[in-house]
Amino acid sequence: MRKNKVVLLLCVFFLVLSTFAERMVLASEGDGKYRLSKVLVLSRHNLRSPTRSGSRIVNSLTPHSWFRWTAGPGELSMKGAQLETIMGQFFRQWLESEELIGANYVPEIGEMRFYANSYQRTIATARYFASGMLPMADIRVEHHLELNEADPVFLQKTPEAISDEYRARTAEEVEALGGIRGIGKRMESDAALVAEIIDFKDSEYARENGVTSFTADDLSFDIDTMRLTGSLRVAGRASDALSLQYYEANGAEDAVRAAFGHALTFEQWQGVSRVKDMGIISYFYLPTMAKHLARPLLSVMRDELAEEERIFTFLCGHDVNLATVLPALGVEEYTLHDSIEEKTPIGSKLVIEKRIGEGGEAYASLKLVYQNAKQMQGREPLSLEHPPAIVPLRLQGLQANENGMYLFDEVVRRFDEAMAEADEVA
Repeated sequence: MRKNKVVLLLCVFFLVLSTFAERMVLASEGDGKYRLSKVLVLSRHNLRSPTRSGSRIVNSLTPHSWFRWTAGPGELSMKGAQLETIMGQFFRQWLESEELIGANYVPEIGEMRFYANSYQRTIATARYFASGMLPMADIRVEHHLELNEADPVFLQKTPEAISDEYRARTAEEVEALGGIRGIGKRMESDAALVAEIIDFKDSEYARENGVTSFTADDLSFDIDTMRLTGSLRVAGRASDALSLQYYEANGAEDAVRAAFGHALTFEQWQGVSRVKDMGIISYFYLPTMAKHLARPLLSVMRDELAEEERIFTFLCGHDVNLATVLPALGVEEYTLHDSIEEKTPIGSKLVIEKRIGEGGEAYASLKLVYQNAKQMQGREPLSLEHPPAIVPLRLQGLQANENGMYLFDEVVRRFDEAMAEADEVA
């Protein structure tokens, strides 16, 4: 009995310690010595249904039936809307606790900006986040093009021509990763798992194309168009659909249905997700391409940081936006916990805080905030006591102070340097 009490007390201790550690990451660095004055959020849209083009392909990749979704192709799902509202409610609690906003806050004109790519899933994500964070405010989500047209700030068009220097640098960086086939070879075992889960060998696609597996042997990458081709790209379509079903599932039992009857471990689900994220992960090691693709968004973010009236900015785009902005800024290697996605989970957010020290100096800190797999599947409410996952980010070549914060001007200068380098090789 005594031993059981000791074990129970230890469990409670470590649970409290874990929660306290998460809260400390979010709380004012330096025990309140730094006043929060501005927040910039770059968000990936939340849970969506498979895109229209993706659906046509994935339906032919398996003899099984995919989930029936609550939204049209490529649109934010009902669950995605709920998850984003929950995240917005958490930000409201946090910002109120920091006294950046008051209860039932309604911003004055110019104080806040919500700007999204012109897709339904990005606009809707921003709307649901705003409704959770500012329930009494009638927030307008800014977008610049017709619905479902790509805003070049978030998704650049393929350039008509690229410089020889850009091509040479990118080719050199790809070769440093072992070449495009080398990158693909590292994904083959995960792609084989995807093929097994969906019974690819029995699919319409396999019969029509005379194939039974996914291979890196036909993988290629066109630097000019920045496109991957080959069977691993096809595997990525199936990986994307499986990952979406995993998030849509309601707990472990339903996750078996999401994997067509396979009881996968969490590590296997991570392997499934890696296939679709092959390009996303590669951006972190291709700085020339990352800076080029992030250039328009870096400019918007830099201007928002400099805007005196603005206290909160929410920019909503895609995984590619996080996957290019983070390496463009020189973010050091980081590891996510309890996520099947390695770098940019669905609904994840880069949060840049501007804080004012006791002596009036301006500082900045960077974090990646996301709902972990359990929180997403269970639609778990978030609070300061039960926060989302929060990962501090560090910048290469900059010296943080004892509280993990950088001089604000140095962070702004990092934006300028990344944009200047992108312009040099454009």
